[in-house]
Amino acid sequence: MRCLPVVMPLLFVAVPAPAQTAQGDVAVTIYNNDIALVQDARTLTVPAGRSRQEFPDVSAQIRPETASLSGAGIAIVEQNFDYDLLSPDKLMEKAVGQTITIVRTNPATGAETREQARVLAANGGIVLQIGERIEVLRDDGLPVRVVFDKVPDNLRARPTLSVTIDAAKAGPVATRLSYLTPGMGWTSDYVMLFDEKTGAADMQGWVTLTNNSGTTYANARTLLVAGNVGGGRNRLGALTSTLEAAGTESGQRERLGDYYLYPLAERTTIAQAQQKQVSFLDVKGAPARKAYEFVNGWLSGNDTPRSAATAIKFSTSRQGGLGDQLPAGTIRVYMRDQRGDPQFIGESRIDHTPMGSSLSIRTGEAFDVKVKTVVEERTRLSSRRWQTRMRYILSNARPEPVTVDVAQNGLWGDARVTAQSLEGNRVSADRIEWKVPVPANGTTELIATFDTRY
Repeated sequence: MRCLPVVMPLLFVAVPAPAQTAQGDVAVTIYNNDIALVQDARTLTVPAGRSRQEFPDVSAQIRPETASLSGAGIAIVEQNFDYDLLSPDKLMEKAVGQTITIVRTNPATGAETREQARVLAANGGIVLQIGERIEVLRDDGLPVRVVFDKVPDNLRARPTLSVTIDAAKAGPVATRLSYLTPGMGWTSDYVMLFDEKTGAADMQGWVTLTNNSGTTYANARTLLVAGNVGGGRNRLGALTSTLEAAGTESGQRERLGDYYLYPLAERTTIAQAQQKQVSFLDVKGAPARKAYEFVNGWLSGNDTPRSAATAIKFSTSRQGGLGDQLPAGTIRVYMRDQRGDPQFIGESRIDHTPMGSSLSIRTGEAFDVKVKTVVEERTRLSSRRWQTRMRYILSNARPEPVTVDVAQNGLWGDARVTAQSLEGNRVSADRIEWKVPVPANGTTELIATFDTRY
């Protein structure tokens, strides 16, 4: 059943109205994990003693227990959050047990008839008592409208926080209303244009603000906090990039505790049900290189050659890198084709990354570079000791030579490499890596023997 049109009369029943003040000078601090701090400065004109003050245009998802109001010479006695918003359905629900006016229009003559009706129920349909009869108000296409005498006291056109205060004296008071609200957040997105020939990349960073709090914040000073603070929800998905080395450089950005702050340069209006994008990073010609990676998860073979992963490697260092901290987000990578048009080649997520870090952004799987792993021999040396000889067969169908970063994982405990055809690098307790050159249209074999204990 569709909602019937609701018409309000020109004259309302007079009721005492508390003092209201419009949304004031707003500052919004938005965190990554679906939470925001709103600080709203408003000037109230208050009488001496107790009075009720209303603050419309607060977040429809305000956490009332976090709200605080400060101002010289006032004390808070009580606060209420009225979140039942005015709508045709709500008007009818609140009218149950009350008398309303039904106005019907004769479609042939245009003549109107009015009847007084008592609302008996509004559960999935509207049941009325009109005189001695019971009638169900149906949406049958005939022109019918409902007239109410007034708006119920507990319905608001906008989300409203009402506060009872005790003022030491009458007059204007500068106040600041602060509260936390879910329904607001921000994410980072990056666009990288990679040039393989020059070994350089352009990086553009964007922040996307999302407002589903139920309220618009007009001309707000906006501050973004990079980090997952307690009390919010972490909306980041699985991370697929590799942080090869964590940075140790300090940047110039303002910090709050262990979080980095990204203030927007200008005030902005954050509208309800809106996504807004603002640029915060623009770097040209940062050094970057393409690499091929292959990871064997355990000392096991695969019958079918598998594709190596394609990755773009770069640094966030001040010298020879992007020169900034990177908030967690998605990096989308483009390359120019032979016609000079940028084409999308893949994307990967990164975690919050300090300046000076080394990153490997995986963009997909290589078509022409394959790796086959073979267990050539596995010998049991004792009840808890094994010797395994592995052969890694790398093939390259590209017209130029490539280097593949081959990694062997799963070397837990006192695992050792007793022989290897190419010198590797033990990067962690359970991982060793080799940089294996493969000629154009050719193959290369890497052989390694492992002494493992369980």
